[in-house]
Amino acid sequence: MTRRERVIKAVNHQLTDFCPYNIMFTQEEYDKVLQYLNDPDFNTKTGNHIIMANYDGCSRQVPGKRGYFKDDFGVLWNRNGVDKDIGVIEGQVINKPDISTYKFPEVNETEIRKEYENMTKNSEDKFRFGSLGFTLFERAWTLRGMEDLLADMVTEPDFVEDLLDAITDYNLKVIEIGLEYDIDGFHFGDDWGQQKGLIMGPVYWRKFIKPRMARMYAKVKSKGLIVSQHSCGDIEEIMPDLIEIGLDIYQTFQPEIYNIKEIKRKYGNDLTFWGGISTQCLLPFATPDEVKIVTRETIKIMGENGGYIAAPTHALPADIPAENVVALIEAFKNQ
Repeated sequence: MTRRERVIKAVNHQLTDFCPYNIMFTQEEYDKVLQYLNDPDFNTKTGNHIIMANYDGCSRQVPGKRGYFKDDFGVLWNRNGVDKDIGVIEGQVINKPDISTYKFPEVNETEIRKEYENMTKNSEDKFRFGSLGFTLFERAWTLRGMEDLLADMVTEPDFVEDLLDAITDYNLKVIEIGLEYDIDGFHFGDDWGQQKGLIMGPVYWRKFIKPRMARMYAKVKSKGLIVSQHSCGDIEEIMPDLIEIGLDIYQTFQPEIYNIKEIKRKYGNDLTFWGGISTQCLLPFATPDEVKIVTRETIKIMGENGGYIAAPTHALPADIPAENVVALIEAFKNQ
């Protein structure tokens, strides 16, 4: 069974010879594990089942400003602080609730196609995802600011509708390019949850986010492909909505937030869960043996009758000991 076949069977809630898995790294953690193992090819030996062609705005180094990057949308990211992979936004691109004050960039077709062509060349037998980071809510708040956007949902709903429609139309052009390639599914990244509940609450999520995600999901579904959604945090109250509009895979799945047995019971026939190995509590603080024990227990619970892709709950951050990363890889390989 190929890795691609293993993922597809899992998503179809069929048992596989072992549970498919995937590990992603922040750059700092990658460098730490590379130094620990002294093996420049270690990441190719993990056995990862998934490969992505990702578009998240094509951030580029700002000339003369060390650690500063600007994306296609004009957002300035400072990577000199704690977050060295994505960064922290400086400034505000849309300063008032008026969509006419902002001109969207042209779709960066050249860069997008490079991502897909690179994935195609290096995918081996892996499951292929097109991927869109900062899909909708995140793209909106990076432009407008989190606090202002949330206030606008209450006081300036027409502006929010216009902004989110424009983002969705832009995204559909990106998705159309991806759908020209030989992919198995499309992965959307858009954080809606916090440690307890939704950032904007279910009422505003259903008003502003749901109908536009439905449009994007439908575009992917029209080609018979699998839809995957990333959101950190607690989004249980909208899981039925996501199932309704066609979601197949939910990532990332945090055990600090969800009772994994209960979530598997309630939604395991409809959703495949991707994640479940804690980067918040387990991997930074446990012993390597504890990492192996919890990982195997999680796979046993979540992998029953398929419907699970084992993975850390986030790209591995820099506070995880390299020994625990090795233990995680061993647990995945020796289920």
